[in-house]
Amino acid sequence: MLAIGDFTVIADVGASIVKLLREQMTPEPISQPELIGMASPADKGDLFLSLYLYNIRDNGENRQTRMIARGTSAIQHPPMAVDLYYWLTAYSTAELSSRALDEHRILGRAMQVLYDHSVLRGSSVVGTLADQNEEVRIVLDTLNGDQLTRMWNFSDVPYQLSVGYVVGPVNIDSTRVKTTKRVLERDFRIEG
Repeated sequence: MLAIGDFTVIADVGASIVKLLREQMTPEPISQPELIGMASPADKGDLFLSLYLYNIRDNGENRQTRMIARGTSAIQHPPMAVDLYYWLTAYSTAELSSRALDEHRILGRAMQVLYDHSVLRGSSVVGTLADQNEEVRIVLDTLNGDQLTRMWNFSDVPYQLSVGYVVGPVNIDSTRVKTTKRVLERDFRIEG
């Protein structure tokens, strides 16, 4: 089932993932839910785990081409199907000697949570996704080290271990609606 919605659906997907991570990762390995959030790796603030939307791509496999009936006098253009690309990055304030191990534990638990909840639905989703009773898939994105290093192109921020995910498909509703006239009469003829 495709996740559908208005323009807020992208924000709703991110909020749903953060909600899941907060529910599943506190108090262990992260002590407070507020330490998990959405932020750029270059501006992560005091977060221990950040989710960052770095790309949105057309999902041609799930593109719809049929107009959608809206009552008896209107049709709506089909929605735009997209996939959302996220980075998940772990941070620790532990002493230097144990910081990397702490970040590996945080990232490992986050990956475990997303693997175990690879389809978000029901009480796991918020906003438009919850209103429409929709679901989205979460799949590990296999970026190699060179790709991550190239994408991690923030000026003075050193590379931080991150993992990529593709989430979708997500449909963004079109606002284009055409009025149509109702069929008032039928004319069937058989000619022989």
